[in-house]
Amino acid sequence: MASPARHRAGRYVLQPTGYRAFVPARVPPVPPLRFDPELTKLLSDADRAVGRLDGVATNLPNPDLFVSMYVRHEAVLSSQIEGTQSTLEDILEYEVAGQRSAQPQDVEEVFNYVRAMNHGLRRLDKLPLSLRLIREIHRELLDGVRGADRQPGEFRRSQNWIGSSNSALSEADFVPPPPDEMRSALDEFERFLHDRTSLPVLVHCALAHAQFETIHPFLDGNGRVGRLLITLLLCEREILQQPLLYLSYYLKAHRSQYYDRLMAIRNDGDWEGWVKFFLTGVFEVSQGASQTARAILELREEHRAAIGSKTGSQRAHRLLDFLFRQPIVSVRTVEEQLNCSYMTARKLVDQLQQLEILNEVTGQRRNRWFRYEPYWQLFDRQVFPRKPLRSK
Repeated sequence: MASPARHRAGRYVLQPTGYRAFVPARVPPVPPLRFDPELTKLLSDADRAVGRLDGVATNLPNPDLFVSMYVRHEAVLSSQIEGTQSTLEDILEYEVAGQRSAQPQDVEEVFNYVRAMNHGLRRLDKLPLSLRLIREIHRELLDGVRGADRQPGEFRRSQNWIGSSNSALSEADFVPPPPDEMRSALDEFERFLHDRTSLPVLVHCALAHAQFETIHPFLDGNGRVGRLLITLLLCEREILQQPLLYLSYYLKAHRSQYYDRLMAIRNDGDWEGWVKFFLTGVFEVSQGASQTARAILELREEHRAAIGSKTGSQRAHRLLDFLFRQPIVSVRTVEEQLNCSYMTARKLVDQLQQLEILNEVTGQRRNRWFRYEPYWQLFDRQVFPRKPLRSK
């Protein structure tokens, strides 16, 4: 006879057509989580790291200048987990110049992830994190891209499964609950989302993400929506004032362990192993994000001082602030953003090149692009390979 602990997360149930689907139990699990010394220490370390990150963010002079890069960074990494090839450079170029045949086709999928995240953050002001908001986010995620024919914004009405791209249901690695059981599981999941008293917030986030991935309520996009939920929960609970913590870098780096830990919940009821893995990721990513935020603050002050001593131009300061939002520009972009003449925009770009703030990256005489290289490297150096930038 299987032990009760094995069924803490749910049971595999034989379906009429012969396959076994997993029907999840409600969360938090029963028996409750065991807060052994290791888990307790990991939770304490992760809490402190997130607190430090939030403290650093509050010292940024205008966090909105920098948040967009964190969101794009997460969008690229989360999408790469699902097999896209687009890079941070591709998404920035897409935003400035629009789609071109030379770009990877899946860049629009990454762009949609940015839209979905921003939509969710905006809606939290008026709507709690709920099944309704999750459907809205999913609709934004799949609008007009791969998966657009798979019921965007609607929970599935048929069986799905996880496995290789050409595997049949009988060969699946994991089969989520059938639609009727899925609906009951989602109702319980929504109640858990609204539970603010049972568990520490970071543990609550860990369980919510794992439970969502187990329910797998959409025909496509479940992984990306599940990772978005982590950040949205942290912001809704005001653990973070700004959305600067994203786990996709950690999950991408430990992809096999990530999937193994989720399966260990389903097969063995090992919630503790998953929570420890999750908290380790929160600690590591928070440490890195805090270092990046501090480096951004130092970089801005250094370059504002350099601009002030060399040019004294208010337009140059405005251009610098714009570069924190959009670190790849052309002279035309600067002209439009600052509402100035082309010659003024070109002079400003030349001045920032002389200060080694901007770096020309196409190697061409016409249709040139310029990158805010020191800022770019804060996000690029650990994750993305260097490559020449394509011109318009």
